[in-house]
Parts: sequence; C-alpha cells; structure tokens
Amino acid sequence: MDAVAHALDGMDLHRILAPMAAEDDVLRVHPRSHLDALRRAAPATGVVSLDADTHMSPGTLAAVCRGAGGAVRAVDLVMDGTARNVFVAMRPPGHHAEKTTAMGFCFFGNVAIAAKHALDHHGLSRVAIVDFDVHHGNGTQDLVEDDPRILFCSTHQMPLYPGTGHADETGVADNVVNVPLAEGTDGTGFRHAMNTHVLPRVRAFKPDMIVISAGFDAHAHDPLAGLALVADDFGWITGALCDLADDLCDGRVVSCLEGGYDLTALGACVAAHVKVLRERCDG
Repeated sequence: MDAVAHALDGMDLHRILAPMAAEDDVLRVHPRSHLDALRRAAPATGVVSLDADTHMSPGTLAAVCRGAGGAVRAVDLVMDGTARNVFVAMRPPGHHAEKTTAMGFCFFGNVAIAAKHALDHHGLSRVAIVDFDVHHGNGTQDLVEDDPRILFCSTHQMPLYPGTGHADETGVADNVVNVPLAEGTDGTGFRHAMNTHVLPRVRAFKPDMIVISAGFDAHAHDPLAGLALVADDFGWITGALCDLADDLCDGRVVSCLEGGYDLTALGACVAAHVKVLRERCDG
C-alpha cells in the first residue's frame, strides 16, 4: 500500500479510515460458514496458507473486514451526497473470493458486498459492476450472476488464472458480460473491447450506481500477466465510466482496488484513475 499512498500524495483528497464491515454486510453475499471458517483459520502467530496464493497472518482478517467495510462506507458516502465518487484503497483485493472459497489473494467479495448494500440498504434498483483487472473476477461473478439487479462486466486476459470468464458465461438474466482479451492486447484493443462490448451494455442497463473493480495488473510492466496497457488507458476507462455515471446515475461511482503487482506501474495507474475521479468531483 505504500506505492498507492505515495502515488496519491499531494492530491487534494478527503481521506477516511475504512471501518470494519458489519456481519450483515458480509452475509449478504457469503454464508455464515465462510465467515466462520476464516475466523477459525486466522492465526494468532505465524502464517496459515489456505491455498498456494492465499495466506493469513494475525492481521489479515482485520484487513479483510476493513476492505469490505470500506466498500460499504463508500456506497454510503456516495448515496448521502457526501461524495460524488469514492476510491477504496484496499488490501487484500476481493474479486476472486467465491461464496465459500477464499482464493487468489481474496477473502471477501468486496464489490459484490458494495453492490448488494446499495440495492438492499439504499433501495437502488440496478447496479453495474465493471472489472478491468487482468484476471477474470470469478468470485464476483459467482456472487452476483444469479441477481438480475446486478450487471457484471469483465475484461480480462485469457488464457490466464483463474481460467473462467468465457464469453458464453452470461448469468441468469443475460446480466454477465465477459470479454476475454488475447495476450499482448494493448490500449487500442482494450478501448475497442470496452467501446464495443462493455460500455454499451452498461448504458442499456441504466444502473443507479457503477461499481468498479479497479485492477491495474493489465499494465504492460505487470509481472503476473501479459496485456500491454499503460496508465493513460486506465485514465481513459475511468473517464468513460464517469461519463456514463453522469448520464445515468448522478455521477455515482464507487471504485475498489484489485490487482497490480509492479509497484511503480501500480502507483502511476492509481494516480491516473484517482485524478479523473477527483476532477469529476469538481465538475
């Protein structure tokens, strides 16, 4: 998180500490058995491995609960008019966490929790989730694909971990849009995919809020994948989603940090993303 914090130094931002998530917020998308299993697994000392990628230290569960709590608080801030948009700088990320499975560095489905909170607590009718992380958000899809109030759109490299996200995975009400991208796809290809497949579907869905899974590991320098985006591409998609939000839902955007594993690239991409969000707050 130091790379993210450093990238945001000097920006005129209102910063708050994310609260711990309430159980009821987590239980909107995960069964109690999942929450209880994580509590039992959390070590008092040392490290526990849930799989080859997903590990818990004594502070992990608190960080996970603050990430989910931050996503919920972000929705509240946008809905009560305190903020036009909110970026939640969370670690660990969340979009691989399935209903009962922590995986891929992820424990709770933060964007799904945010979307369900917006719908169930604030009474919105429709929420769109857009995930531009280089990896498919299999967890988010698992958590929302049976809810026609939520549109889930994902661009991601394929083939790549976790191996899901084929174009024929469309949800219970054609509410899932997966756009696989070939290794080596650059900003031109990414923008074409967004303009052709994702942005029109979000517009047609007419959401009351847009939630972003903001993963920056599609950057050309990221060591875990093979797409070739640059920071300007992330600034562009942020602006495009904000344009849709301005047209459709009074600018309401909540963005949650997902992947990004080259720290220099991560910092540059977060700065580009948040710069656009900040400009929209002044607009």
